[in-house]
Amino acid sequence: MMAFPQLRHPFTTSALHPPGSTSVLYQGKTLTLSTTGADDELLIRAEDLTRINGFEVKAEGVCLGDLCIPLQDTFNVTLADQNWFNLSAFARFIGQPFVADTQNRVWSFAEIPAKRESTLSAAMAPEFELTDRKGAVIRMSDFKGKKALIVTWSSW
Repeated sequence: MMAFPQLRHPFTTSALHPPGSTSVLYQGKTLTLSTTGADDELLIRAEDLTRINGFEVKAEGVCLGDLCIPLQDTFNVTLADQNWFNLSAFARFIGQPFVADTQNRVWSFAEIPAKRESTLSAAMAPEFELTDRKGAVIRMSDFKGKKALIVTWSSW
């Protein structure tokens, strides 16, 4: 709906998500969580962490591939005999910017700095593929071992 503002009526309100739910925005995805802790922090179930940002809670810490962050006491919260993972405390700990509308239960997270830094330090572009004007698929891996200049353009 946001991509087509002409379809929205400026004086009509609509629900962002079902009552009692929370919306989490990350890397172009919107996830609606039906169960979150009732707090000004974003408290989620540990199994929802993987759906949100790919991290997983393990015995050795909070991990994404080879990257493991030691589990801190501030990450685990117990409310009403339920265990929660404090995603906002985790984001602050790893330096991930986020904004929150706690009244409407909407949280938006920026890219995780550790993921971005690994790409920049290796000076390697991530794998992607494009279709050229003749319909041939070109992959970044086709240029492995070669220098490539990537030029992008958008009409909007």
